[in-house]
Amino acid sequence: MEAQRGPGEVIVVGSVNVDLVALVARLPGPGETVTGGVFERKNGGKSANQAVAAARVGARVRLVAAVGDDDVGRQALAGLRAEGVHTDGVVRLAGVATGVALIVVDSAGENQIAVASGANAALTGDQVATALAIEEPGPGAVCLIGFEVGDAAVLAAAGWAAKHGLTTVVDPAPARPLPPGLAELHPILTPNRGEATTLSGEEEPEAAAIVLRWLTRAPVLVTLGADGVLVADDSGIERLPALRVEVRDATGAGDAFKGILAAELARGASLRDATRWAVAGAALSTRLPGAQASMPTRREIAAALDAPRGW
Repeated sequence: MEAQRGPGEVIVVGSVNVDLVALVARLPGPGETVTGGVFERKNGGKSANQAVAAARVGARVRLVAAVGDDDVGRQALAGLRAEGVHTDGVVRLAGVATGVALIVVDSAGENQIAVASGANAALTGDQVATALAIEEPGPGAVCLIGFEVGDAAVLAAAGWAAKHGLTTVVDPAPARPLPPGLAELHPILTPNRGEATTLSGEEEPEAAAIVLRWLTRAPVLVTLGADGVLVADDSGIERLPALRVEVRDATGAGDAFKGILAAELARGASLRDATRWAVAGAALSTRLPGAQASMPTRREIAAALDAPRGW
């Protein structure tokens, strides 16, 4: 048993959305309408989800993002604060709508997602730099950056993290070419299978991880859904399995993985130990509908892994 570690600090930079969800029997094909669904409205956005996931396992979390000056944005921020996420770094933009995600989930838990980026796309590098300028990260803090904001915002966050010697985790979703100069800051990349292919040009996850690791000179984690996660680092390449659970809704599972990974790294866990907790937490998150509401607690993950809760 490892010595007890205290909670770590995670600074999340990226997106905030409100999710408009339709629960249907099956996903529609191109041009098809599927009726008989149930509608739900939930707080979301990849980075906001990740912030909640990190907070649920005990991390001290600060979010840097943008929302509109509208009821949707106020709802999203209230939900984050209720989860213990500090939102002082979230910019309120007048005349801009808060981001909205349109999500369709079928009876097997698979989903389709379309996003109207709104304020997320309007977040500038200067706004990120201003929000981060007041941060004084503690030892071992982790900066978690998402791609639902523009390149300037991503680079401002990554440059600030490098200047302060922080571990940087980048969620390259939705996938696009890495902003110039980002790879030289040696971030840990966490693409899923499709994103890894887009970023590397390689179809097989192992080959994609090798290409991306060569590019960043840092660890690469390729998430594989029910097949777990592929870890590529100085120790080689290893597949870590996912927990087997009854899937109700896979929305937000990837965000659970990223948020829990960052929280565990901030606690001082090794990359592989942090990944084991993250892949277990991602699986547990699929048992409940929605993204933020489904994020597991530290106690739940520890029980699933039969591990000490304070590990």
